Amino acid sequence: MNQNTIGRKIRIIGILFIFLMTIIIATTTYLSSKNKKDALVINIAGKERMLTQRISKNIFYLYHNKDYSFSELDSATLEFIYNLNSLKDGNNLIGIFKAPTDKIAEQISKVEILWNSFYNNINRFKELLLIRNQSNEKELKNIVNTVYETNNKLLEEVDRLVSMYTIYTESKTEYIKYMQYFFAFTIIFLIIYSIIQLKAMEENARKFLEYSKKLVETSGTQPLEPIRIEAEEEIIEATDTINCFINKVNSAVEYSTSASKKLEEITAEFDEILDELNNNTNISSQQLNKSEDMVIESQEELINSSKKLQDLKKQLDSLINNCKTQA
Repeated sequence: MNQNTIGRKIRIIGILFIFLMTIIIATTTYLSSKNKKDALVINIAGKERMLTQRISKNIFYLYHNKDYSFSELDSATLEFIYNLNSLKDGNNLIGIFKAPTDKIAEQISKVEILWNSFYNNINRFKELLLIRNQSNEKELKNIVNTVYETNNKLLEEVDRLVSMYTIYTESKTEYIKYMQYFFAFTIIFLIIYSIIQLKAMEENARKFLEYSKKLVETSGTQPLEPIRIEAEEEIIEATDTINCFINKVNSAVEYSTSASKKLEEITAEFDEILDELNNNTNISSQQLNKSEDMVIESQEELINSSKKLQDLKKQLDSLINNCKTQA
């Protein structure tokens, strides 16, 4: 089966365009969704940094003021724990996944280790503050100083975690950008390929029309030349059909012309025979008349046959001329 068809080329181009556009739409949708999630993750990681500062400031404030409430401290602590667990294990509720790389997972583990120590100090601070007296004042002050020192280390590691998430997001965005470039170049290539194919089909159709006009303009006395063209299957099929008709017309014209010439030769031979018979004095008049009648009768039949063949040739010539007139 010939695969070089106009319909197949158009289907391939259409399928490729649909495929690429589907991929581009899907990629764009995915990018939009991932950008939102990545921005959310970076925002959560950045918020952890702010929460450590808030917790430290709140502890320092509670230590220096007699009127205290743990509501703000507890709220910040619970939010830090919730966000840390979301970064570590993912959170389907807000639509984020767990640590995307091993390095980020290791960094989260470092933050978690520092936080556990930090969290123990917070709880111990709350216990001592509730029973604050001269005996535990020194321990309470040591915890405050420890929280201050630990906070700086925790803040540093959280900053590093935010940077790692930012670098990961940027690298992924860069990769997706290259993919978009690839799709863009692919579409440009497909457009160029489509233009080339359409130009080729147009050129083949133009050649077919030129051959057809040349066929119509051929003189009736000349044999028709078959169309020879390399093109798509549909044009080849149309060309084969026309060539079949051309071959039949040429064959009929050639046969009629040959037969007409042959009859003329036979007629000439009979004329010579009649002349010889008329000039031969040894043949009796009765035999001569009989032979002459036979020759004349045969000649009339041959002439009739010749006229029929000539009529056939005229009809074929008329058919060709009609084709020219309609064209």
